[in-house]
Amino acid sequence: MAGNNNPVVKEIRAALERESRVNPHRNPINITFEGGAVILEGEVESIIAKKMALHVTAAVRGVEGIVDRLRLAQAEPMEDGAIRDHVCDSFMQDLALREYTVRTLVKEAWEVRRDVSRAGGVLEVEVTGGVVILNGRAGSISHKRLAGVLAWWVPGVRDVINSLELDPPMADNDYELADAVLLVLGKDPFVDASHIRVGCKDYVVTLDGIVKRPRERDMAEADAWYVFQVNNVVNRIQVVEGG
Repeated sequence: MAGNNNPVVKEIRAALERESRVNPHRNPINITFEGGAVILEGEVESIIAKKMALHVTAAVRGVEGIVDRLRLAQAEPMEDGAIRDHVCDSFMQDLALREYTVRTLVKEAWEVRRDVSRAGGVLEVEVTGGVVILNGRAGSISHKRLAGVLAWWVPGVRDVINSLELDPPMADNDYELADAVLLVLGKDPFVDASHIRVGCKDYVVTLDGIVKRPRERDMAEADAWYVFQVNNVVNRIQVVEGG
């Protein structure tokens, strides 16, 4: 197990320090390197910090794999049971997921929150230490990605592990990813997506357009980062106050 003197660890640490959105001095990240695999462990302040830490680490020569143990600081304190309820409620209230059966693990037993006789899919929710684990099956890639984002939006969530299987299996591509980001932006009540355009190439999302407030611009970028398999986000949205 390599320590701080390992050249790969040193390069990763330097790369993280150069990335202002990670801020490892404020939120220290423990780095372990062994056999080409890097373990990142610690608490970060935002989804952007988490994803950028993974992105810059993956670009370091010699890194062959990453074990992600980075967790978000809770936006507000919330126990696992409350998180579980909020995630299930979000799934059941979303019209795109209205044909999905929803069940959750409570004290090692599955509790059905909604049973759809001819279900378009099954969403299984587990929560441990603020980490949401999604299993089951989704009828489309967009629905899998939407479920993940709805889970991320719950304030107390520290991480989301999206293990939903696709049924039937289907190929992913840039178009599917861009479509999912548009879908998510359209569902965020704090973002006016009517003037936002989404492009995607090699799983790098580009956001263009205008919004009225800087906070709205930041939230649109965070929404894109929440989407499963987004590798990077280029935010070109302009703020035109009163526009």
